[in-house]
Amino acid sequence: MGRLLRTFHPHLTGGRFLRSSSYCYSFFVLGLKCDANGAFIDQDAPPPPHTDAPPTDWTPYDNRVEFETAEFLFTRNQMSARQIDTLLDLWAATLIKHNDAPPFANHRDMYATIDATPLGDTPWKSFTLCYNGAKPEQDVPPWMDGQYDVWYRDPLEMTRGILANCDFDGGIEYSPYRDYTTEDKRYWKNFMSGDWAWNQADVLAQNEENHGSTFVPLIIGSDKTVVSVATGQTEYHPLYLSIGNIHNSVRRAHRNGVVLIGFLAIPKSTKEHNDDIKYRNFRRQLFQRSLAKIFESVKPFMENFDVTRFPDGHYRRTVYGLGPYIADYPEQILLSGVVQNWCPRCLGNRKDLDGAQPCLHRRKAHTELLVEQLTYKQAWEQYGIIADLVPFTNDFPRADIHELLSPDILHQIIKGTFKDHLVDWVGEYLLVTHGTRHAAEIMDDIDRRIAAVAPFAGLRRFPDGRGFRQWTGDDSKALMKVYLAAIEGHVPQDVVRTFSAFLEFCYIVRREALTEDDLVKLQDALDRFHQYREIFKTTGVVSTFSLPRQHSLCHYILLIRLFGAPNGLCSSITESKHIKAVKEPWRRSSRFNALGQMLLTNQRLDKLAAARVDFEARGMLRGSCLSNALGELRRRHHGRLRIHEPQNQSVEVDAGEIIDGPTVESHVELALTPRCARNVHALSLELDLPRLPFMIQEFIHDQLYSDDPNPPEFDPATAQVFLGKLTLFNSAAASFHAPSDLSGTGGMRREHIRATPSWRTGEPRHDCIFINMGVDFDSPMNGLAVARVLCFFSFNYRTSYYPCAIVHWYSYVHEERDPDTGMYVVTPATTGDDVPDVSIIHIDCIFRAAHLIPVYGPDFIPKISPHDSYDMFNSYYVNRYADHHAFEIA
Repeated sequence: MGRLLRTFHPHLTGGRFLRSSSYCYSFFVLGLKCDANGAFIDQDAPPPPHTDAPPTDWTPYDNRVEFETAEFLFTRNQMSARQIDTLLDLWAATLIKHNDAPPFANHRDMYATIDATPLGDTPWKSFTLCYNGAKPEQDVPPWMDGQYDVWYRDPLEMTRGILANCDFDGGIEYSPYRDYTTEDKRYWKNFMSGDWAWNQADVLAQNEENHGSTFVPLIIGSDKTVVSVATGQTEYHPLYLSIGNIHNSVRRAHRNGVVLIGFLAIPKSTKEHNDDIKYRNFRRQLFQRSLAKIFESVKPFMENFDVTRFPDGHYRRTVYGLGPYIADYPEQILLSGVVQNWCPRCLGNRKDLDGAQPCLHRRKAHTELLVEQLTYKQAWEQYGIIADLVPFTNDFPRADIHELLSPDILHQIIKGTFKDHLVDWVGEYLLVTHGTRHAAEIMDDIDRRIAAVAPFAGLRRFPDGRGFRQWTGDDSKALMKVYLAAIEGHVPQDVVRTFSAFLEFCYIVRREALTEDDLVKLQDALDRFHQYREIFKTTGVVSTFSLPRQHSLCHYILLIRLFGAPNGLCSSITESKHIKAVKEPWRRSSRFNALGQMLLTNQRLDKLAAARVDFEARGMLRGSCLSNALGELRRRHHGRLRIHEPQNQSVEVDAGEIIDGPTVESHVELALTPRCARNVHALSLELDLPRLPFMIQEFIHDQLYSDDPNPPEFDPATAQVFLGKLTLFNSAAASFHAPSDLSGTGGMRREHIRATPSWRTGEPRHDCIFINMGVDFDSPMNGLAVARVLCFFSFNYRTSYYPCAIVHWYSYVHEERDPDTGMYVVTPATTGDDVPDVSIIHIDCIFRAAHLIPVYGPDFIPKISPHDSYDMFNSYYVNRYADHHAFEIA
């Protein structure tokens, strides 16, 4: 590959670090600072003290050890009461001889201390609803006599708690704004950059009393979840709350940016009455009435301002509003009062939802007019409207449920269009075209292809292909990364192009920020998807494409303009919250009358979280508990005390981990622990590289003259010979900015690149990488080359330390992406005499790991180990669907 030095490529932004050239803020709703009484103050004035408590006040805990013990046992370890008692007994046994005791006497003492925490103390309340309509004289259905309890926490108090959270300082917007790129094009990212918040501010500004206020949209989400199937399908219907002001990355990372505020009632009936129209109407009205009742406390401050403290410590006048509602399709039609198989956002006819695009959007005023003018049957059949259902949003100002339904990437795109439609259609196509027996053989080969894919950071393994019964959202996301290459060769070109267009739509829409140019690409991908999917109709697989979840893709461009990047409103956020708020508390319960125990568990979790925020804001949690205790001992003994302090052992983060830290485009470093040491000759024999001494000479020469614009020619006869020790490593860690993937609030993510002779005591693993060749390098991928790592090593030469990698280069088969799959194709590179093209590079040249999938072609393959995948094929796709960051750079 020629002379390669450490380079920095400013155009390799690792996912489009778009820099805004300007912000345009709403003129009147500016989020001005005020005092606790609502009077505006000097905008440069410092905030009032966070609290009057001194930095030594751990109330209700006696000290830091008590707090961190309670937090560890209850929040992180989730230890049972009996095990807590056992641990505390053992702890006490070690302290008796010192006349001392552990932080708590038993689990009751610990629970009582947590309950005494004054922060995060929003109590649970309940109300009861029941059926009050006409009942038959005999055989009254049990649901008519039922009492339905709804448990909730005051959403106004919960919202104030979110706004006062110091953790969100720097990750919150105080005013709607419009963002523009350096090319003066609109740029949508966080929720407040969308047009909906801007338009709401315009309406609020009509009341002069609201000038200078902060607009806080409430983002609501609900989704039924099952905590136990085997013991009777135990279901709960949690209700969640967030605010539109916090950044999408903060909301996705949770950190109490999404809170549990209620459990909605789930009415049950016998199978005899499940299809009774009265029962179905009662369920709908119960749902709507419950939501209206829960949010009553916020309603007075949707027209007039509330005075609330914000994360920066300042008070602001605050006007609330109902914002987007995160829900899957069944809940969307329940919320909007729309008939099954109709679109809750537009008036497209259910028999041909995509046939008349673009069509008119539903609006509250139009729906009310239709209900007045049409019969119940006409409204149902002609417009898909349930005329006797009143959405709960009708009770609140400036709220239209049809406009507030958020995009749902998880259920509409990933689970819906990909899993339930496209993957099933491929199976149906093979069955229709090849018959049962041959179709099964092809499906088995597709499974072998999926199972043969090489391991990659964060890539879920499918050892048996995609033939599993219980699909999760994570399963669907993982299969999307490898499915296209697996079916290519077994299905027609138009099927491949259908998947390629769909995946491009999915990965573009999942970006953490989108520009006007991205919306053009999004529409192009959608148009191509609609064009190529026709093959499923012409081959008889489907008769119609009138599918509500697939149809929802037509609305994404509008929703991006309204609400910003869709990844901040996806139901994957609420589904992830199910684990901490519902499933884990249920597992910790006795299973008998579990809801009350779950409510108490959530309240204690909130108290501990609020206490941590408060203690951190007062600077009381710096360093570790042990280091602070040792420091205090030293201070008492005036530094004369010698204490053996255990060294912090850094642990390798698992592949594809979320990390915090400063935002950098890319940084790679060798593993903390070396594998072994070798001399040059021994490593040459191990890798079967007789040219290794010569390669090290050339590498040293290039590094010595890296800053010389006219370096001397390399001459092995005069170059220094290196005979020292080489330290070998099994891996290197690449940290990079990948905000579109699951990442820390700074958008950082880390993966490990492996080059080891034995992966998990098994076969060898040698990952592939992207190498930054520099801005002037002629490469199809903006200066990125692809190579496979044979070995990581380091050595010292003179006064310099060199961390290195031995790599086998790949060359691009074509200058452009493959027109069918949308991926680049590469092949292992060789020199003129057919010897593998191998060289040494500095690890600073590595951008991150790359994932390759074989170009299988039409032939069937035998069962292949994933570790042999990179050795058995002639050409490979550069998998741009491995993750969203790879999609941006590949």
